[in-house]
Amino acid sequence: MALREVPERFSFPKAEEEILAYWQANQTFEESVRLSEGKPPFSFYDGPPFATGLPHYGHILAGTIKDIVCRYAHQTGHYVPRRFGWDCHGLPVEFEIDKKLAIKGRQDVLDMGIDKYNDECRAIVGRYTKEWEVTVNRVGRWIDFEKGYRTMDLNYMETVWWVFKQLHQKDCVYRGFKVMPYSCALNTPLSNFEVQQNYKDVQDPAVVANFPLIGEENVYFLAWTTTPWTLPSNLALCVNPEFEYVRIKDAESGNIYIILASRLISIYPELGNPKKAADAKKKFTELARFKGAELKGKEYRPPFDYFESTRATGSFRVITGGFVTDDSGTGIVHCAPAFGEEDYKACLENGVIRLGEKLVCPVDADGRFTDEVPDFKGLGVKEADRQIIPFLKAQGRIVRVDVINHSYPFCWRSDTPLIYRAVPGTFVRVEKIKDRLLANNGQTYWVPSFVKEKRFHNWLENARDWAVSRNRFWGTPIPMWMSDDGEEVVVVGSKAELEELAGVKLTDLHREFIDNLEIPSKKGKGTLKRVDEVFDCWFESGSMPYAQQHYPFENKEYFEASFPADFIAEGIDQTRGWFYTLMVLSTALFDKPAFKNLICNGLVLAADGQKMSKRKQNYPDPTKVRSSPQTDTRQRTAYVNAADPRPTA
Repeated sequence: MALREVPERFSFPKAEEEILAYWQANQTFEESVRLSEGKPPFSFYDGPPFATGLPHYGHILAGTIKDIVCRYAHQTGHYVPRRFGWDCHGLPVEFEIDKKLAIKGRQDVLDMGIDKYNDECRAIVGRYTKEWEVTVNRVGRWIDFEKGYRTMDLNYMETVWWVFKQLHQKDCVYRGFKVMPYSCALNTPLSNFEVQQNYKDVQDPAVVANFPLIGEENVYFLAWTTTPWTLPSNLALCVNPEFEYVRIKDAESGNIYIILASRLISIYPELGNPKKAADAKKKFTELARFKGAELKGKEYRPPFDYFESTRATGSFRVITGGFVTDDSGTGIVHCAPAFGEEDYKACLENGVIRLGEKLVCPVDADGRFTDEVPDFKGLGVKEADRQIIPFLKAQGRIVRVDVINHSYPFCWRSDTPLIYRAVPGTFVRVEKIKDRLLANNGQTYWVPSFVKEKRFHNWLENARDWAVSRNRFWGTPIPMWMSDDGEEVVVVGSKAELEELAGVKLTDLHREFIDNLEIPSKKGKGTLKRVDEVFDCWFESGSMPYAQQHYPFENKEYFEASFPADFIAEGIDQTRGWFYTLMVLSTALFDKPAFKNLICNGLVLAADGQKMSKRKQNYPDPTKVRSSPQTDTRQRTAYVNAADPRPTA
């Protein structure tokens, strides 16, 4: 056979397009999979991208690695089915709809109707499907789009319910009240690994406020805070019982202050300057020294009297806690238990608050003060800082105001500052299986190994219970029905089970189809109603090994023969995302890792040095770049550099 003459100017993009056309016309990929049926299986899981934007070079890099390994497995005599998947639920989709419809908060959705809101969400899920298929095919990757899975499909959602019921039966699920990172823009708490995705260096006010000691005139406790907006909710002051505190008399004001001895620098910063320290010491007189334990139980007057009625039940007293440190502030922590995790624990342990009782939390779902705080009603909490500080200054309650630069968490979707807020929710017990998580991680093989042995191991070692509920609308509803007193709980594990319990026929499991369904109580408690929450979309993607097969309702033998997966691959950012949720759920369900082998690539950064993001659109169109004559060189350079997740100088 004569060889075709190669033109003087050869177009690689054109040659690639000819090859792609040949593959498509002859169904080459599909035929290769069909011909390998019956051979030893090679199980591969493809992590689902959010269906809210176009693919970028990070997706193409990970996809290329997946394609290379899967092709190699096929060519070494394995049956390698490859299914694409879509993460269709959650904040990414809702955020797009909120922008489109100018929705400002939860009430706007309720006024509109959850059914109409979810219809809007459903309509945009497939918006970019074709563009993804074009881009993925253009780079020559072989994967099945036609048989792909979607987290919004009924079969997928039903398996997610099954997963949750299994966890509940294993006592790995509980309802709780917990202080969590909270997005005011999205009206929902976030999990710890979501929070880690978006820290920024910001400037915040840092104030030292005084708290008059009751029974002694002109004597004040001094507490430092970087969140002045929490001062209206103050219920306690906390000191370290082992630290040494002092009483000093301030020369200028004549006031007597109680402060940690080693933190006088917080109100007299000149003490830190050797040239000015001698003069600074003349600004106060030390009157006494004592351990923090001696302060326990002393009463004080809070900055605001909105919640003075709680004094009768233990508020506005000094409590003790080992979490108080001597590396910043005044050594006295102002505690607002609804807005700080350590505050909550300390107040609970010291009897300031009690489980099951209403918590002082005068901030609504949008992060605005309620009418319980009339002076700042309607103000967003961060906005309120600018009014609270001068308000307290005018009353002589502020001793010092500074500005600090620090790293602060922002919402990974809305890019707005998070707050910490007490919210009721549904949690998966991760801490109780921590040892098994570490053991199962030890059974896996990672490239590069240091990501497994250091970054991922450390994350597992410090794992905390996982808040899997979101106070949102577009997602798989949490299948938990409860009595009004919370004592009777029914967790549903399938569509058929709910149909039997509620006496209806269902064609969809989204909120608008099941929120009104009630289950008769078996304990004489009337009817049980569903908790008003949907699953964190990371719970859904972590359920992917089972849900893509509609296990255990279908494909039971196939799944059990191919689990754990032989291979997965994604970027290093998934060590705290998909890799983590896969490991947690597989360990809780089967005491196995979800995968045997993992390749973890680095990140392809945008021109500004930031991570590429569908939301930010900070990258050129991959399809246009692919058509460039220099595309092979660019691709090789980018992939070789980014495939290594180690930081470069």
